[in-house]
Amino acid sequence: MNSQNVKAIVLAAGQGKRMGTEVPKQYLLLEGHELLYYSLKAFEESPVDEVVLVTGADEISWCQEHLVERYGFTKVKKIIAGGKERYDSVYAGLLAAAPCDYVLIHDGARPLITEEILCDVFQGTVDYGCCTTGMPVKDTIKVVDEEDMAEDTPDRKSLWAIHTPQGFSYPFILEAHEKFREGSFQIPVTDDTMLVELFLRKRTKLVKGSYRNIKVTTPEDMELAQVFLKSLQRNQKG
Repeated sequence: MNSQNVKAIVLAAGQGKRMGTEVPKQYLLLEGHELLYYSLKAFEESPVDEVVLVTGADEISWCQEHLVERYGFTKVKKIIAGGKERYDSVYAGLLAAAPCDYVLIHDGARPLITEEILCDVFQGTVDYGCCTTGMPVKDTIKVVDEEDMAEDTPDRKSLWAIHTPQGFSYPFILEAHEKFREGSFQIPVTDDTMLVELFLRKRTKLVKGSYRNIKVTTPEDMELAQVFLKSLQRNQKG
């Protein structure tokens, strides 16, 4: 990825309660490999220089032995403990990734990222400083109130479902997270681009990824990921 120093933060510290399993979802087996394996493999095979894996404090040794060493992921240079909230884990990852020019942030529960998506996000990051992959929504979206009554129906032509990876100029995203942590903001932060938009007033470039780049959250998602993965593997063999 040019001569710039590019690092990736892979988030895998979530408990995955909606999956309803004792084993955290990122370690469930998908076609014979842990769900997290596929994200790490994608970055291992990409031009990214290094990977910071953010996981649970009690899972660091397990990840080192059963993922990094077992599969020979040489780009995973650091495995660190995440925080209470997603933004805490991202911030810890940012500190561990220093110094670098650009950083890609990815949810480890999205196993179906591709080289094309990674390259498109990185190019958008270089061009705009802040970029995310996503796809236009296909369903009609309703805005509802606290009683689940419809309040508005926005035009879906202007709506995208946002995925990861998301790419940033490292100084931009670090400053945005630090400004967020300086205040007492009561906003749900499930997306890093919103912090750059809110605190730095910078716009985000969106690049189309794939409807297959799903986040595995429920048992139904796991079944769908298996179908998509098999199809992707068949295409690669062909």
